[in-house]
Amino acid sequence: MTLKIISSTEVLFQGEVDAVTLPGQKGSFTVLNNHASIVSTLTEGNIAYHTAEGSSSVHIDGGIVDVDNNVVSVCVK
Repeated sequence: MTLKIISSTEVLFQGEVDAVTLPGQKGSFTVLNNHASIVSTLTEGNIAYHTAEGSSSVHIDGGIVDVDNNVVSVCVK
């Protein structure tokens, strides 16, 4: 699936991932390939993702995520 993490000034990450864990308002949650569509607010924390090259993370101050058709779009503060 494709993960896009963008802020108002730059693209923090864009690429293919196997899994992404997000800091949701009611707790962290993981999105895998073929996940159901979802929109959620995000709190301060880390977005952790796993690619073919390994794992990485990005710290955010909050934002929103939209998951649809194997595209995870994250807009962060």
